[in-house]
Amino acid sequence: MRTLLMAFVLGIPMHARAEDRPNVVLIVVDDLGYGELGCQGNSEVPTPHIDSIAAEGIRFTSGYVTASYCSPSRAGLLTGRDQNRFGCDLNPVGALNDQPGVGLPASELTLASHLRSAGYATALIGKWHLGGTSPHHPMRHGFDTFFGFRHEGHYYTSVPHDGMVTWLRRRTLPDGGTGRWIRPDGRLAISTHMGHDEPPYDADNPMLRDGQPVEVDGDLTEVFSREAVAFIRRHAERPFFLCLAYNAVHSPMQARVEDVERFSHLEDIQRRIFAGMLSRLDQGVGQVLEALRDERLDRRTLVVFVSDNGGATRELTSSNRPLRGGKGDFFEGGLRVPFLARWVGHLPAGQVEPRPVSTLDLFPTICDASGFALPEDRTFDGINLLPMLTEAVAVPEDRVLWWRMGPLAAIRVGDWKLVRDQRSGPESSWQLFDLASDPAETLDRAAEHPEVVESLAQLWNTRNAEMPPPSTRMDRRR
Repeated sequence: MRTLLMAFVLGIPMHARAEDRPNVVLIVVDDLGYGELGCQGNSEVPTPHIDSIAAEGIRFTSGYVTASYCSPSRAGLLTGRDQNRFGCDLNPVGALNDQPGVGLPASELTLASHLRSAGYATALIGKWHLGGTSPHHPMRHGFDTFFGFRHEGHYYTSVPHDGMVTWLRRRTLPDGGTGRWIRPDGRLAISTHMGHDEPPYDADNPMLRDGQPVEVDGDLTEVFSREAVAFIRRHAERPFFLCLAYNAVHSPMQARVEDVERFSHLEDIQRRIFAGMLSRLDQGVGQVLEALRDERLDRRTLVVFVSDNGGATRELTSSNRPLRGGKGDFFEGGLRVPFLARWVGHLPAGQVEPRPVSTLDLFPTICDASGFALPEDRTFDGINLLPMLTEAVAVPEDRVLWWRMGPLAAIRVGDWKLVRDQRSGPESSWQLFDLASDPAETLDRAAEHPEVVESLAQLWNTRNAEMPPPSTRMDRRR
């Protein structure tokens, strides 16, 4: 293993024996805020199983996604390429998922496709959100098997949602007024605070096993955990890539009655439901980690845990403390997320890594770990993290992290970050923040450092010139 690890670190492609190539479990959670995990400093909702990934591996305190909405973020993560390069910068919702041409292009190579060509078994369990029509099915993007749904969200149980406490957004309460209404049995809460109705998540969005609709029994968080454990046990004797894409803690907000009751000390019922959802998610992650231990796969499995974007605070109560903003914007709370990695015996345990990393880095890092070279026929936008993590190799000081999503723009180089939001009009100017002294982005330094603004804006424009024009149909709600 020492020889193999040195080959990894030196970036030497090699065809390792099946038992030497690491399995990869990529756990992607939905709308989980930066400040919600115990390992991130929150003691309100215990998350011991997720926290154990950090304790036995690395917690990246400056881990970024490529967009602050679900679909474009997932496109960047699975391809290792900025999604603006191939027109996946919008966030399709509802019926837009099923329009022709909306989804991950067939020309894009996913991490699943690349690893499958190296002999890996591949599976996607959970949420896809990269196209709802046949040409964009996950099994046409490198996954041997798929169990989940293809749109942006899904109810966690079937109607009538027995055993669950449900929180729904509505424009109007049952009495015709506004505010909050709770059914006498406490199982249903309705709120008008968001000003719109809960989307019809399940419309034309069935649960699928591979290509066939199926009925599911139980809370989806439990079901996806169960399916993941079964996949691990079926493939324990060969290398595998499992993308476990929970829809928790994305709306609609639903949690088991017993989970909500565990947090009865929390005054706000919305927060109690969220806590129940997060607790159930943590239990599911624990089941997956236990399956790896049972099959003696700990040392042979790289586990990565990441949220697809920042938390939607008003919608879910999901906290991004101490960061500013959240889902849908380009302040740190929208782009900096919980980001953990564990590979027992290979990555240092208990390390806190402050240097900026991106989900774009996962493709080249996993390829290096598997001993399988990156394809040479396309541009990748991330870096291989293994030398940085195992040999203390410095990240280039001039590394550029670049973002564009419709009218939103941002760039980070070193500790400087430039942000612009043109949703209110094209006249909006750049804001400049020093993340070393001000990670909460409270003080705009643009007027003090016009030379930094000019330099970073030029870098942003140079990268932007490489990209197709931004899409114009981005849904800003979801």
